[in-house]
Amino acid sequence: MDNEIQLISDGDGLAVIGNATDVEHFLRSKGLPSKDLRLQRLKSVFGTGAVVTQAGSEVAANSGRWVKLTRESAQLVKEFGLRESAKSDLSTGVVKGHKGQVKGFVEFVKGPRALLTNPAVLAGAAGIMAQVAMQQTMDEITDYLATIDEKVDDVLRAQKDAALARMIGVGFVVEEAMTIRETRGRVDDITWSKVQGAPAMIAETQAYALRQLDAFAEKMESKTKIGDLAATAKEVESKVREWLAVLARCFQLRDAVAVLELDRVLDASPEELDGHRLGLKVARQDRLEHIVRSTERLVARMNAAAGTANAKVLLHPTKSPAVVQSSNHVATDVHDFHERLGIESGRLSSEPRRWVGAVAEVRNKALETGAKGVGVARSRGNETLDRAGLAKDKLSNGIAERTRRRRGGA
Repeated sequence: MDNEIQLISDGDGLAVIGNATDVEHFLRSKGLPSKDLRLQRLKSVFGTGAVVTQAGSEVAANSGRWVKLTRESAQLVKEFGLRESAKSDLSTGVVKGHKGQVKGFVEFVKGPRALLTNPAVLAGAAGIMAQVAMQQTMDEITDYLATIDEKVDDVLRAQKDAALARMIGVGFVVEEAMTIRETRGRVDDITWSKVQGAPAMIAETQAYALRQLDAFAEKMESKTKIGDLAATAKEVESKVREWLAVLARCFQLRDAVAVLELDRVLDASPEELDGHRLGLKVARQDRLEHIVRSTERLVARMNAAAGTANAKVLLHPTKSPAVVQSSNHVATDVHDFHERLGIESGRLSSEPRRWVGAVAEVRNKALETGAKGVGVARSRGNETLDRAGLAKDKLSNGIAERTRRRRGGA
């Protein structure tokens, strides 16, 4: 690899730009899957002038691939020591040398092949990277929705609330606009006019779904008796996945609108692209924060219910494990949902089988040994309570740590 490879990271993905063969060899040597950035789209937005014409030619001569930032690819960014720009929120660098051997990295390098020297190209590449990242999440949400028994449209149709009913129509309009974009390669005035009102309706539906999750948490918090907890936990378990599906669909559609927005700005006001990209990034993070708060609160309440059931397992050998089972299912559903949206989420499950076994063992020994069995029951009950407390602490610590990291990064 004698030619240079230019790298751009925006915190969500890594763009690898250069000669198509060099880029392919580089990614293969690192074992990283990638997607086409379709950088050629930038050439059509450049105007006239020597500098701009040169930039357009450079774009046409280069290939760009996008890599999702995972632990492996993030390590690559760290390894190559990319330099971060506070203004653009981007980290950039250049790989030089035969077969990928690094000779040096700079944030902006001189030379005709250095696309990073052109602010317009850099902003355009960052905008396309944001689009590819959001489309990746949209694809993952599609896969997530396909695994849910109840289709999201069926959930929406079953509701009488107008906000939910409008979501079906919004989905059709946004998907149509995305299809036109793929066909034409741009978003014109007519296409954009169709989706301008979509964000408000999507936000309304998201707020409604979050209120449902908050209501579930409040309902769990208000129950103290094991029988009531078991019934409520079962109800929450049966409904929470549906509302997570609605939230996922809202997030997917809002990302689609953002992709269309970036295309529209790229086409109409390319000089504003970088600022618009950064604004969309902040707004997207805010939406994630709202979702995290509601879902983590629900999981915390389910965990608390499991802890209560843990402590009373000997008195309620049937209903206590049922509470724990429902709590585990909700935690699993939320974890899977978080994963599809790119939210870090820790999950530890409780194990009701151990408690059932402990109850059976205590009961059998009590029947066999009489008074001696009572002492064994007390001992086993304390042991079970200790295990329950440990499981609850681990679950709570996981959520607390997630919250601490989020606040620390704010």
